[in-house]
Amino acid sequence: MSSVRTARRSPSRAHPRPRRLGPGDRLFLTVVVGIPLIALLVFVWLPALASIGLSFTSWDGLYLADVHWVGLDNYLQIFTNYPPFWPAVRHNVIWLLFTVLLPAPFGVFLAYQLDRKIRFTRIYQTAIFMPMVLSLAVVGFMWEIIYNPDNGLLNGVIGAVSPGHHIDWLGDPNLNLWAVLVASGWRHAGYIMILYLAGLKGFDPALKEAAALDGANGRQTFLRVVLPAMKPVNIIVLVVTVMESLRAFDIVYVLGGGTGSKPGMELLSLLITDNIIGESSHIGYGSALAVILLLVSLAAIGAFLFQTFRKEDQ
Repeated sequence: MSSVRTARRSPSRAHPRPRRLGPGDRLFLTVVVGIPLIALLVFVWLPALASIGLSFTSWDGLYLADVHWVGLDNYLQIFTNYPPFWPAVRHNVIWLLFTVLLPAPFGVFLAYQLDRKIRFTRIYQTAIFMPMVLSLAVVGFMWEIIYNPDNGLLNGVIGAVSPGHHIDWLGDPNLNLWAVLVASGWRHAGYIMILYLAGLKGFDPALKEAAALDGANGRQTFLRVVLPAMKPVNIIVLVVTVMESLRAFDIVYVLGGGTGSKPGMELLSLLITDNIIGESSHIGYGSALAVILLLVSLAAIGAFLFQTFRKEDQ
């Protein structure tokens, strides 16, 4: 009888009933999940949906009664009769290529070097990551002092080497975009360094030792062993780089004098700001530009993730 009773009791012990949530647990989950969800809906999704709707209208932003449906006219005018659009697209592409080809690989290089347990590595990491702690607006003000044509640090060095020679870094349409890219890349490299360094901390050192025993040098070990094994981190780095490039705004707004129409510094994000909150508000134009930027961002990230996960499935 005892064995039968034990057999009858064993299933209940093996599969205990799940504990029901009490009123306090439900209230905690509601607050923890509900408040961020409501904030996401109110501050992200609703404005995004409103922008999509407003992109088909003409509105000066003053009275709701002045909203007029215009269909695809905003998009047609952007692609045909809106001169700053195509320069802004070209500058966004240049920004993306520059960030992908220079600051991002340089940040990966710094992370790999600092992961080799060199002396004062903590000091180097802090110094390189420090620009990331600062906001892009502060970084812009710092570089504005460096680029000042009259008494800036850079022109001071150039004047010491070549007296009387000064360069208007932010006023020359052929130079100002590259000057801003240098400032942005200085900050972005530290961010990529920290991301990649965090991934390298979880890397199995036995793989490096095996590659060294096979006669691989440092460069071969990184390219053939470390880089393929860090594929999840590589995806994060690339996605972050693309998003940072497409939504670049703060530092260009500061260094450009608060305008998106300055020759040589047009970007899609600045055109959106100028049309929505500028002196002459064109909410329809700005919303259409925002929708285009959203679609470009989703297409770029979605295509890359689709190709990446498809290769993994194969």
